[in-house]
Amino acid sequence: MTATAPRPPTTQHSSIEKILHGFLSAPHFTDPELVRATRLLHDFVLNGGKRLRPTLCCLGYSAVTGRDPTPPVLRAAASLELFHAFALIHDDVMDQSATRRGVPTLHHSLGPDPGPDRHPRPAASHRYPPSTGHDGICRAILVGDLAFAWSDQILHSSGLTPQQLQDVRPLVNAMRTEVMGGQYLDVAAARQDGRDLAAALRVIRHKTAKYTIERPLHLGAILGGATEQQLRDLTDYALPLGEAFQLRDDLLGVFGDPAVTGKSRLDDLREGKRTVLMALALRAAAPTHQRRLHALWGKPDLTEGEAQQIRHILTVCHARTRVEAMIDQRRRHVLTCLDACTSLTPDALARLRHLADSATRRTR
Repeated sequence: MTATAPRPPTTQHSSIEKILHGFLSAPHFTDPELVRATRLLHDFVLNGGKRLRPTLCCLGYSAVTGRDPTPPVLRAAASLELFHAFALIHDDVMDQSATRRGVPTLHHSLGPDPGPDRHPRPAASHRYPPSTGHDGICRAILVGDLAFAWSDQILHSSGLTPQQLQDVRPLVNAMRTEVMGGQYLDVAAARQDGRDLAAALRVIRHKTAKYTIERPLHLGAILGGATEQQLRDLTDYALPLGEAFQLRDDLLGVFGDPAVTGKSRLDDLREGKRTVLMALALRAAAPTHQRRLHALWGKPDLTEGEAQQIRHILTVCHARTRVEAMIDQRRRHVLTCLDACTSLTPDALARLRHLADSATRRTR
């Protein structure tokens, strides 16, 4: 198929934002403390984020139908963003992250009750005393659980037909299982040898490649009545792109500009996160550099100066260059798959090419 210029997804993006805002602004609770928690979840979801999963869901639908997504499909796509909010909130708790998208993480924001005279406040302006203790963590976990429940509510009240809901149920269940499994492997990796490259790649496959790219595309495609061949072609595109996306994320977590990424570039190093980047470094670094990495990597009070030493080692042992090469290899494989694809619409192929480039070359 000959690709045409991709249409900008601004209308769909705006529709997703309106759906999320409308749902999260609705009066779910009357208790002031629960209203406050809902406002914080509203801000967490709406203030930033790429909307990558809803966008891919819409793209999967258009790729097999040649049509723009219907209102029920848009609502199904929006449900993915609330599920993602659940995953991020819990991930920040487990990673003990201080910031997300340039602002305090939810378990930091959910501090003590500021008093009845400050309920409710405009979404863009409320700031509460931070809480990094057990109270804030417990509240954040429960708000994350609420986001999970509401993602299901949006999906099942979306207006999809009973047959469509039946068709996507196995896929949604599989997606949830995969992301939980990937997160479990990520946490379990903290007790394993950081040199295990295969283990780091398994986490990427479960936690990112399938959840972030493949399942959202499949969700939209199934809602559009996709054939088995169309689903296979989307998988061939999604899995290497998802791996490249996470490899880029790991680089940004160490080398990115916090002013652009909205997240500290110390968190992954302080956590001792088992990534492909670190596995390659521990395998390739000179013995003196390996000892230095072991001394600094995972140090809870790591300073920026010490982090710079780690970045230097990651560079001189070519771990950073090798990850860049892995990203480039996967991007080229994705583009080759698209060139050979004849089952998807020309417009969708053009948009998928653009996405492959932007997702792997991004700076945030």
